[in-house]
Amino acid sequence: MKTIAVCITTLLIVAGFLDSPELFAQRKIKKKAEPVEIIKTNIEATGTEITLNFSKGSAHNYPMMAAWLEDENGNYLQTLYVNQSVAKGYFNYADKKEGEWKPGPLVRPAALPVWSHKRGVKSDEGHYMPTQNSPMPDAVTSATPKAGFILESKSDKQLTGKFRVMFEINQSWDWNEFWTNNKFPDDDEYKTSAQPSVVYAVEIDPENPQDSYEMKPIGHGHYSGKDGSINSDLKTITSALKIADKITVEVNGR
Repeated sequence: MKTIAVCITTLLIVAGFLDSPELFAQRKIKKKAEPVEIIKTNIEATGTEITLNFSKGSAHNYPMMAAWLEDENGNYLQTLYVNQSVAKGYFNYADKKEGEWKPGPLVRPAALPVWSHKRGVKSDEGHYMPTQNSPMPDAVTSATPKAGFILESKSDKQLTGKFRVMFEINQSWDWNEFWTNNKFPDDDEYKTSAQPSVVYAVEIDPENPQDSYEMKPIGHGHYSGKDGSINSDLKTITSALKIADKITVEVNGR
C-alpha cells in the first residue's frame, strides 16, 4: 500500500496538483497580448502633434469611430481620423439581398452623427455622412483597427488656445434592455445602430500641459442620426460603454 501511495503522490506532483503557489503561477499559460496597431494620419501637416491611445474594451467588435478637433467653444476645426468604411461610404458587409453579405456602397447616418453633423458637409442625399461620390480624403482614414491602436496625427496648423479632442464610437446591432430591436420598428437607420454612438472628449490647455489626458464619455448621439446633438444621459447605455476600455491623449509628445 505504501508503494501505491508513493506512486500516486509522485503522479500528482508531476501533474502540478501539489505545486507550490509560486510554481503554479509559473505554469499558468499567459494569454498572448494582441499587437497594437499604429495609425498615422495628416502626415503632411505642420501643426500640433496629437497622439491618441485606444485600449479596446470587453465589448469591442469592429466598431466605427471618428476623432476630431474643436475649439473651446465647441466649433469644429478638423477631422483627425475616421475609419475607412465610413469615410468612403463602402462597407464589406453592405448587402444581404441574395442571402449572404456582399460588399458595396452604403451610408449609415446613425453611425457617427455627432462627428458628421459637426463636419457639416451635406450630401446630395440630404444627410451629412461621406459617400462614394464625396468621400473623406485618404490622409485622415485607414481600415478599421482590429483591436487597440495608437493614432498619431497633427492639426493643420499650430494650436495655441484651449481646444478639445473629440472621439465618437458606435457598434452595430449591440442591443440592450432599453435599446431593443423593436423600439423604433419603422426606423431603418436605428435598426442597424441599436445603442447610439458614445462621445468622448477632453479639453487641452497648451498653457498648462499634462503628460497625458484621459478622455471621458460625455454623452451619446441621436439613435438614428437625425441630428448632431449630444445627449448627456448615459444611464441607458451599457455594453456600448465597454467598446473602449481607456482612451488617452498626448500632445506634442508630452
